[in-house]
Amino acid sequence: MHFVIHAFDRSDAGDLRARTRPDHLEYASGFDVAFGGPMLDDDGEMCGSLLVVDVEDRAAAEAFAAGDPYTQVGLFDRVTITAMRPTLGV
Repeated sequence: MHFVIHAFDRSDAGDLRARTRPDHLEYASGFDVAFGGPMLDDDGEMCGSLLVVDVEDRAAAEAFAAGDPYTQVGLFDRVTITAMRPTLGV
């Protein structure tokens, strides 16, 4: 089942995202990520993450999000996890 993980950076995150990015990318590569990437603010600066993961259930999506190095270092202010059914572009 696919889940959208929509995570918004803390306003005071500074360069925490850049420092943690290699660990985040390595972590995500161990999962079935349909697509994902950084969200950008109006100035083109990274301000969050959007990932679509294909996992067994909501508990697995929550475990993926909790284990993400970005989460572990406290990068995010807010995270939502929503189930979805891919229809277009598949």
